[in-house]
Amino acid sequence: MNIQKLQQASQQLRDNKTFEWLVVSVIIISALLIGARTYPIPDTLVLLIQWLDIGITLLFLFEITVRFIAAPNKRRFFYSGWNIFDTLVVVVSLIPIENSDLALVGRLVRIFRVLRMVSIIPELRMLLNSLLRAMPQLGYVVLLMFIIFYIYAAVGATFFAHINPDLWGDISIGMLTLFRVMTFEDWTDVMYETMAVYPLSWIYYLSFIFLTTFAFLNMVIGIVVNVLEDEHVREREAQDQAEGKATLDDLILEIRSLRKELNNLKPDS
Repeated sequence: MNIQKLQQASQQLRDNKTFEWLVVSVIIISALLIGARTYPIPDTLVLLIQWLDIGITLLFLFEITVRFIAAPNKRRFFYSGWNIFDTLVVVVSLIPIENSDLALVGRLVRIFRVLRMVSIIPELRMLLNSLLRAMPQLGYVVLLMFIIFYIYAAVGATFFAHINPDLWGDISIGMLTLFRVMTFEDWTDVMYETMAVYPLSWIYYLSFIFLTTFAFLNMVIGIVVNVLEDEHVREREAQDQAEGKATLDDLILEIRSLRKELNNLKPDS
């Protein structure tokens, strides 16, 4: 009975918005402390930052313990990649490796504590999950973009290498120059330089910009937006299922069962 009360109290604390914003505030303070250590500061402030870092680590340990106790199924708690990430960050932060050979690892772990903001805030977690789900589709777009880059770099190295070897000396340098053109970093200087020899070379640049900056960028945005909408639908269905509401799948199954009943009610011809 005491275990059930402890679990209920942990669930109430975990779902409490004030506690959630307290954890978010501590994560922000942790990020600020990481930035402060990159500046030359007095030894007294360094000592203060070390004590604050210990307090932040203990608070993170308390928070992850509360989430673990509040979980209905303790085994499924570590099925979530975010829970594994948070636990590893907290556990490694507890290891006293500041003055050892692994001090660099400890600093890196403390830097990655800022990512806990994503695991705490559902909206950020949804955005990152959408981006990860979009990666397979984005991979094909990147592959197609690489092919366009390669073709245009080969053409540029063939025709423009004698004009400016620093920009078009070979295909790899040509691809870097095209990346500069795609990001509009003084691309007109590159174009006017080749137009002095090939007046129609503007077609080369404008067609490349149209394919990469406009077409491919819109494709990437469309894929991410589409996946984000699907993620919103999944999140809404999961929330409805948790609250006991009928989901879209439930409605489809109900419609199918009604159709079967109607077909059974029809008289045989």
